[in-house]
Amino acid sequence: MAILVNNDTKLCVSGITGREGTFHTLNNRNYGTNVVSGVTPGKGGQDVEGIPVFNTFHDAVDKTGANTAMIFVPPRFAADSILEAEDAGISLIIAITEGIPAHDELRVYNQLTRNPNVRLVGPNCPGILSPGKANVGIIPASFFSEGNVGVVSRSGTLTYQIGNELAQAGFGNSSIVGIGGDPVPGSSFIDILAEFEADPETELIVMAGEIGGSAEEEAAEFIKANVTKPVVAYIAGFTAPPGKTMGHAGAIVSGSAGTAKAKQEALEANGVRVGRTPTEVAQIAAEIAGSLKTA
Repeated sequence: MAILVNNDTKLCVSGITGREGTFHTLNNRNYGTNVVSGVTPGKGGQDVEGIPVFNTFHDAVDKTGANTAMIFVPPRFAADSILEAEDAGISLIIAITEGIPAHDELRVYNQLTRNPNVRLVGPNCPGILSPGKANVGIIPASFFSEGNVGVVSRSGTLTYQIGNELAQAGFGNSSIVGIGGDPVPGSSFIDILAEFEADPETELIVMAGEIGGSAEEEAAEFIKANVTKPVVAYIAGFTAPPGKTMGHAGAIVSGSAGTAKAKQEALEANGVRVGRTPTEVAQIAAEIAGSLKTA
């Protein structure tokens, strides 16, 4: 089945006429994703290699039935683009844009929490890939094949590394979800873990976290209470110095809070095996996935 994106996805891309927007939109379409439209204000009536461009999300939804949005616009415009997609009735919004001001992210978060019919993934994320079905974002899909391992990560590059090592070991993925590393994510680990728990195709879950915040500790409690499938985790940042932001805006340790060690201890206390390196995580996941095959 996969989660969130699949053969029923009808994608509309905000920022489709920009260089990066065009490049990744066409990559997604070449993978097999049903890209039905794009949005760039002032460029309605144009097309990008046969994909119609509209001035607004409302026009795009009315004319093409889009149900998924990918946001590829500059940071200062991204919040309004997300909220326009929500207002137009888009049910899944995937924000790739990095560097959105934190107060804009809060404005979006507060608005979307009032609407139970919409999910935001990101911002500052690599998107979602359901191998063999749809790719929405910038994930290098050629690395991955269909399978039973679900991956959710705050880091794009860690997603690629762990997924590729699993692929080299002969295991595929149901879906790969990058939730992004900003302080105010649209979807949390808990949100995606719940999706994987409900997905019959997913038999094993790999989560890749990092220093900063409490998302991994909260996920650990959720896993203990609600997840019946095996979960393997990795936490980036065991050697990160306190008080220094490491790559992502949300990856910062303050005092003793948010450290990799604290997150590891919380996860292991709740039955999650934690690898110290991405390679070790992939090895543990492959070991468990192999046992599921023979069970």
